[in-house]
Amino acid sequence: MLPFRSEIRNSPTQPTIKIFLSDESLDERIKKHLEHFKEIEDIEICDSIAQNRACESITIYLKDDVDINKMKQSIDSSLWWYFEEDLVD
Repeated sequence: MLPFRSEIRNSPTQPTIKIFLSDESLDERIKKHLEHFKEIEDIEICDSIAQNRACESITIYLKDDVDINKMKQSIDSSLWWYFEEDLVD
């Protein structure tokens, strides 16, 4: 099982990136880890009500004029690094 999954969500008000973690106990740690990105406006931990999904997700709101595709790639790379480092420790 992968440690996380990310998706771009195109909402009517603002596109977001959703992160679904395999281990929801890490939500707060991952939120803190992502706060170093200057392109991120806000990060929320939200309850997920969709079927066949994690009970919680991390929603990332980007600042205006940020390329969401590039940010998703950057966030994914950062999270892979995070989980690789965590597994080594």
